[in-house]
Amino acid sequence: MSLAVLRSRALAGLSAPEVAVEVHLANGLPSFTLVGLPETEVKEARERVRAALQNSGFDFPAKRITVNLAPADLPKESGRFDLAIALGILIASGQLKANVSNALDQHEFAGELSLSGELRPVRGTLAMCLSAFSAGRVFVLPDASADEAALVTRATILPARSLLDVCAHLTGVAPLVPHVPKVAVAAPGMPDLADVRGQGQAKRALEVAAAGNHSLLMSGPPGSGKSMLAQRLPGLLPPMTEIEALESAAVHSLAGSFAIERWAQRPFQAPHHSASAPALVGGGGVPRPGEISLAHHGVLFLDELPEFERRVLEALREPLETGHIRVSRAARRAEFPARFQLVAAMNPCPCGWLGHNSGKCRCTPDQVARYRSKLSGPLLDRIDLMVQVPAVTETELTGRREGEPSARVRERVVAARERQIARQGKANAVLSPEEIELHCLPDCAGAALLKQALTRLDLSARAYHRILKVARTIADLADEDIIRGAHVAEAIQYRRGLGG
Repeated sequence: MSLAVLRSRALAGLSAPEVAVEVHLANGLPSFTLVGLPETEVKEARERVRAALQNSGFDFPAKRITVNLAPADLPKESGRFDLAIALGILIASGQLKANVSNALDQHEFAGELSLSGELRPVRGTLAMCLSAFSAGRVFVLPDASADEAALVTRATILPARSLLDVCAHLTGVAPLVPHVPKVAVAAPGMPDLADVRGQGQAKRALEVAAAGNHSLLMSGPPGSGKSMLAQRLPGLLPPMTEIEALESAAVHSLAGSFAIERWAQRPFQAPHHSASAPALVGGGGVPRPGEISLAHHGVLFLDELPEFERRVLEALREPLETGHIRVSRAARRAEFPARFQLVAAMNPCPCGWLGHNSGKCRCTPDQVARYRSKLSGPLLDRIDLMVQVPAVTETELTGRREGEPSARVRERVVAARERQIARQGKANAVLSPEEIELHCLPDCAGAALLKQALTRLDLSARAYHRILKVARTIADLADEDIIRGAHVAEAIQYRRGLGG
């Protein structure tokens, strides 16, 4: 048989379209041709496959070899097609005869070959395994990627260490054993909120943000605890559901950063302020997920917010509203989820000491205005909570640690989130305008207070809706069905802006 056809998977965003790996051997001068829109790393499979076959004890046929990766208009990248190409050459040259019970149509293959024939892990395993399961096929992949693929329950996964193991399975000599998922190792304990000295108002804002999945901006001098507070937010959030965990794992698998030890743990992404727009929202010739997608169902922390380039920050506006990002390039388009919780920190002025008791600030009003103008009004309008984080006093710093531990705060957060799920099926932060009118109407005192705030603070329609959503979260934390005046007053306090 001079023709062999095997199945594999490509990656297009979070989807994994099927790829038919067709290998044909013909008489003529020895050559190896790869067609089907392969990227550079796919073209390099020629040398990896040649060495892997020879070092595994097989003959590399001295014929004209043509490998077609269909469909031809779908770009192919990475070394995941190495295994299928090598098996196709062996079958087409007659060196490998698949057992009838192991028909090739029942399998899909993915794996990068080393020169010795060992199989190396590939990224995007979770998405590929999910698609293979939907097609009703068995998925053969490197042993190092098996735990990740096993997150797709009910899928049949056959892990292999080398090309020889797969050949032995297909011939029926030594069938591969279906993978049994390992128990994920518990992640190390999260930082405790009790470690933060003082900052009662900021801790309260952090609790409200965690309960309703609200965005938060903290402003204060250096060393006041802004970064410490942000790092403790994941420890306050409710546990991830299975669907949330799978979505988060799929994004990290696509980026090649997934680790089984972090399964069902809320991601915490903290990019440096020098990050570019593609690094933050995703991009590249072959679109890859950015930091906002890697923070899906978790926290995106932007420290020193005004130091980010303005165009980078403006790219966050749409994902904050929609929960997804569409990356468009000339030849390819991809859509990634981006339902992240934004937490940002900034100094009150360029030197950072504005309002500090030491009086060290020498910034002019014009310098302060220019510094704060780096944050556009539309971006600030999309942030639910804005809180001042003053410098820690000597008494708070040297006194006993009396802060409330994260575990106790998390109990209130989980209870409030459960109320939201039972009432509307989602967190308060993602309510639509129609749902706000249904679930977030305040009492008479709250409505009167909100009307005054609209006039005096000149709030936009978006800010009005966000105040109502925050007030709804505050009421949920208080275990109350009605949004009262006190809840609205606290929500308005968080919209005072950066000036305090």
